Amino acid sequence: MKSTSACCDNIARLKQELDTADAVVIGAGSGLSTSAGFTYTGERFQKYFGDFIAKYGFRDMYSGGFYPFDNLEEHWAYWSRYIYINRYLDAPKPVYQELLKLVQGKDYFVLTTNVDHCFQKAGFDKQRLFYTQGDYGLWQCSRPCHQKTYDNETIVKKMVADQKNRKIPSELIPRCPVCGAPMSMNLRADDTFVEDEGWHTAARRYEDFLHRHEGQHILFLELGVGGNTPVIIKYPFWRMTYQNAKATYACINLLEAYCPKEIQKQTICIDGDIGGIINTLI
Repeated sequence: MKSTSACCDNIARLKQELDTADAVVIGAGSGLSTSAGFTYTGERFQKYFGDFIAKYGFRDMYSGGFYPFDNLEEHWAYWSRYIYINRYLDAPKPVYQELLKLVQGKDYFVLTTNVDHCFQKAGFDKQRLFYTQGDYGLWQCSRPCHQKTYDNETIVKKMVADQKNRKIPSELIPRCPVCGAPMSMNLRADDTFVEDEGWHTAARRYEDFLHRHEGQHILFLELGVGGNTPVIIKYPFWRMTYQNAKATYACINLLEAYCPKEIQKQTICIDGDIGGIINTLI
């Protein structure tokens, strides 16, 4: 009962912060998309990758993406399915749409490590979004010989439609239009990640937003951020909250809602399903 009461109190506090904050900075990690139904294991994985599971014994979609396939035809057969279901299909649950309702009309900005494009598909303003780690919908030169990215929707859908026996036709293998090298995903995995002009423009918009609201009542709303890349969202949110007595840090995460003691009085931690909590707030 005490735990339930504390959770309700925190939800009420968060609603008050949302109503009164001068600005809201959303920091979103993979837990948000998981809450929306974008799971990488279980029934969804079995449905789309049963043949790869049978041959290679993959246990989840993510680890299968790192498998060293013998040829590019099989590599892109796997990745085209991966991209298609996680970028071009809608999430099963309307969590992102409900989050948009929560901040609609407020001065907000989104910083996310997610690469599934869910924010834009839900209707969030692209000018208020910085996806730092790339996008499943973009390719780049694997070398890379130049700092540019390319939309992949049309060719990915053709790869999915035309593949047989876990392979795409060889003529569909994507190659760099400048040097001819194989294309790769625009995902931050090593120092070959391309930060194109769109990436840098979004980064500047985020910095401008923070500068414009410096010292004001800011709500740093962290959703589903784990421990894989804490230097992008979690640690900066903690630091900016500590440096601004008017700021509030709110963390909603299933089993991972916590904060350092230095900002405890400025923090709202809610342990639970993000989608359920958001639905309670709107």
